[in-house]
Amino acid sequence: MTVPPSAATVALRGRLLAVDWGERRIGLAISDPTGTIASPVGFILRRPGKRPPIAEVMRRAAELEARGFVVGLPLDEMGDDTPRALEARHVASELEQRTGLPVSLVDERFTTAAARRAIHEMGGKARARRGDVDALAATVLLQHALRSVR
Repeated sequence: MTVPPSAATVALRGRLLAVDWGERRIGLAISDPTGTIASPVGFILRRPGKRPPIAEVMRRAAELEARGFVVGLPLDEMGDDTPRALEARHVASELEQRTGLPVSLVDERFTTAAARRAIHEMGGKARARRGDVDALAATVLLQHALRSVR
């Protein structure tokens, strides 16, 4: 089961920032202004015991001139919410409330596996490049969302 793109994603024009919300790192990717191509733009480290770095995500979005967000929703194998999915829903709500920009939640199952596979195929080691894996997972997520809108 995939989460269908919301009306917000369909109505968006301009650059979208994808957010792959993880326990240790938050992968980021941005689309081009036409909404055709997604590119990785790094990651944000999370500090244990600290508040989620939503303000840093907002800062990056402003810096990259994002017009909306795509937040990965980590569902289980049956398509149901996980504890991390509930956190992702909270983050999406906070981003929407605090920025006034539209936010879409998109099923992120298998994005990390696809990112690891891509790094392996390029001859790299995913373990040594965890931040790159997270940014690439956000890119896979965003590219999926962009394709589903077209």
